[in-house]
Amino acid sequence: MEFILWILAVILVVAGILALFRRQLLWGIVLIVVGLLVGPGGVSIFT
Repeated sequence: MEFILWILAVILVVAGILALFRRQLLWGIVLIVVGLLVGPGGVSIFT
């Protein structure tokens, strides 16, 4: 389960960074924050 959370977190953070480059500031910030929260190193919402 942790491996899946890592993959999901990485995808969310990368998508957030790409959104920032496309000038979608709000979506970029939201995706990065959610990615950090979902990741096993963050405050995981699944545990």
